Amino acid sequence: MNWNIWIRQIHCWLSIAFTVTVIINFIAVARGTHADWLGFLALLPLFLLLFSGLYLFALPYATKWRSG
Repeated sequence: MNWNIWIRQIHCWLSIAFTVTVIINFIAVARGTHADWLGFLALLPLFLLLFSGLYLFALPYATKWRSG
């Protein structure tokens, strides 16, 4: 398995983790038990999604540039 498949799988699982943390955050706000750390909990998968998404976005351009 090459790196591109690994990054794609990690990106997919990170999107699931981010969605779950956002749902938990919405539930906490609706119940009135919102804590600051709970709001920041979604930032870690979000930043990791940013970097993996930028890599996946640039991948076709990099392969085209390498092939000449």
